[in-house]
Amino acid sequence: MTSLTRAELGALGEELAAEHLVGLGLVVLDRNWRCRYGELDLIAADVSARSLVFVEVKTRTSDQFGGLAQAVTGNKVRRLRRLAGLWLAEQNAGWTAIRIDVIGVRIGRRAAPEITHLEGIG
Repeated sequence: MTSLTRAELGALGEELAAEHLVGLGLVVLDRNWRCRYGELDLIAADVSARSLVFVEVKTRTSDQFGGLAQAVTGNKVRRLRRLAGLWLAEQNAGWTAIRIDVIGVRIGRRAAPEITHLEGIG
């Protein structure tokens, strides 16, 4: 694999994470939603359960900056909650359940990318 820029690596990780969510039966509603306070990587829904999932994607090529658990701090979770609330305020649909997940994508250690999915982190 040729060397990717940080932006390309992030985009690849988000695409792989979206494919993972679709494989779980979820529908990706939004990608890279931005407002003045930050960005939500992926927003997906389990339509039959009326459940909404806000997903932070962390793409890594090494463990240099720690694992997935270290990547999402308490401050990050609070920011994600705030962003989720802002996204929800723009929507008309009612959801019965909402959660925040983190998907880690590890590229380069093995031939196939490794996906780690932590559900309900906040």
